[in-house]
Amino acid sequence: MSQKRIVITGASGGIGRACAEHFLGQGHQVALLARREEALQAVAAGRDNALVVPCDVADPGAVATAFDTIKSAWGGLDVLFNNAGIGVPAATIDEVPTEDWLRLCNININGMFFCAQHAFRIMRHQSPQGGRIINNGSISAHVPRPGSATYTMSKHAVTGLTRSLSLDGRAFDIACGQIDIGNAHTDMADAMTRGVPQADGSVKVEPVMDVSNVVSTVAHMVSLPPEANIQFVNVMATKMPFIGRG
Repeated sequence: MSQKRIVITGASGGIGRACAEHFLGQGHQVALLARREEALQAVAAGRDNALVVPCDVADPGAVATAFDTIKSAWGGLDVLFNNAGIGVPAATIDEVPTEDWLRLCNININGMFFCAQHAFRIMRHQSPQGGRIINNGSISAHVPRPGSATYTMSKHAVTGLTRSLSLDGRAFDIACGQIDIGNAHTDMADAMTRGVPQADGSVKVEPVMDVSNVVSTVAHMVSLPPEANIQFVNVMATKMPFIGRG
């Protein structure tokens, strides 16, 4: 793969960190976005090809400043891995605190939109024109878990963003694809190893997979030439409940 300029949101932990460390190790220029600068510095580990850009993706002004910093440093952008996202405690919709819903929307929907907006603008107006945006969806973009109206709705919104960017990006050689992940073993999915509610009302431990499987899938999407795109891909623990989830 030729060396690329890659922005990764949510780069301080989990899937974002794992992908960032991979691309940094491969020699790519990688901009690390997340709220905690100390955590980003730990990922960067002093490497010259890491650009640490503390940013709350839910803050439109902070996102604008972050992408201005990236453009000034690199002159352009090849890839955005639009990864940052959170979950909230499971609850039926009537029991979801308004604060939880708004906090999740601000990151999972608004943050995705703001980062894609600025990446698209850079890719459209640079020379040569074009680039690639990869949105992190979820298995929940297809089927819900019990008590997941908030998270599931946000991930369906990500799918709508992916489809729209794919269409609007054609005129500017901007490709957009989505990776939908199931039970990658990160802090966010650790609960799966202790037992989570199922559609039949039971609580069961679910299989998980190593996060390296996500990294290799994202890396393949990034490696594609401009004329090829993976529109949607699911990568998941083989035996997790998905087909026939209930």
